[in-house]
Amino acid sequence: MSETALLVLALVIAAGVVAIIVLLLRPSTPAADPEAQERLLALNARLDGMATWLQGAHGQLQQTVQASQSQFQQTVNQRLDAVTARLGESLTASTNTTAEHLQNLHARLAVIDSAQKNITELASQVTTHVGSLNNILANKQTRGAFGQGQLEAIVADLLPKGAYEFQFTLSNGKRPDCVIFVPEAGHLIIDAKFPLEAMTAWRDASNDEDRKIAVQRVRQDIAKHISDINERYMIPGETQDVALMFIPSESLYADLYESFDDIVQRARRARVMIVSPNMAVLAIQLVRQMRKDAQMREAVDQIRFEIGHMMKDVRLLGDRVRKLQTHFGQTTKDMDDILTSAGRIEKRAGRIEGLDFEGDHGSDAIAAPARKLGAAE
Repeated sequence: MSETALLVLALVIAAGVVAIIVLLLRPSTPAADPEAQERLLALNARLDGMATWLQGAHGQLQQTVQASQSQFQQTVNQRLDAVTARLGESLTASTNTTAEHLQNLHARLAVIDSAQKNITELASQVTTHVGSLNNILANKQTRGAFGQGQLEAIVADLLPKGAYEFQFTLSNGKRPDCVIFVPEAGHLIIDAKFPLEAMTAWRDASNDEDRKIAVQRVRQDIAKHISDINERYMIPGETQDVALMFIPSESLYADLYESFDDIVQRARRARVMIVSPNMAVLAIQLVRQMRKDAQMREAVDQIRFEIGHMMKDVRLLGDRVRKLQTHFGQTTKDMDDILTSAGRIEKRAGRIEGLDFEGDHGSDAIAAPARKLGAAE
């Protein structure tokens, strides 16, 4: 409870007490007691003073209450202004943040819409391509071209030009789909014309009877194709003992090995290896390594040949160095002989210079022998 309410309650209680005292002191019958009259007058004076004081206190209380109410109102207004300002700032920040988040959300929604549109277009393209692929695989000629193209892409990626040839003509006039030239061995034959109709019928069979018929057809078609490869493309001395039957589908390869093991074993006995794209890559990688080994052997032979010639040149160089050393020795000996002769000449010249002759006759006489010595020399 506030101070104002307490003061009002105290004033009310005081007024009640005064009223009760007045009622108690009022006589029931008038009396002629002067002292009582005086006491009554004094009491009335006190009551008047108390009333005056109560009026003054009530005025001060009203002023205090008004001042308190004014101060309280001012404080409340200040706090409301502060709360309003903070609320405005918070609302502004929230509005800005919400606007930014909405912009980001719109941008992400635009990206999602674009991605969804791309996915829709991609799904349409995939559906179209699947339909095209089914059309390709449904036609025997286009299916053969599809398998041939896939095989050509694999071979061209793994082997250099000149190491293979497509539609190569063998000595018997047959032209397999691909021939890989293996060094120091026969050609490796790869056939890409796999009989797909029977496998498709076997996959699409809806009941046991249709499946039984499709299984029989698969065995007949693949067995005939194995025999054709063995008879047409395997020539002793010209081709490898093993040929490859290329299947342009990993799923078909898996189905064939899982459900038709007897056909796979028959192909192995006929030396026809059934390969998927991954298996074909491994086989061609093996051939590539064989070619690399053959090239290394050729390089080793050439290195040996060059080393033999180099050793011969080294021996010849040694002989020539020894001959040159002999010539140098002979030249040294000739130089020593020349120096010996020069020393002897110097000694004789010294002895000649030491001779003493008198008279002209003596000079003429020595002159002639000197000329003879020069001629003899």
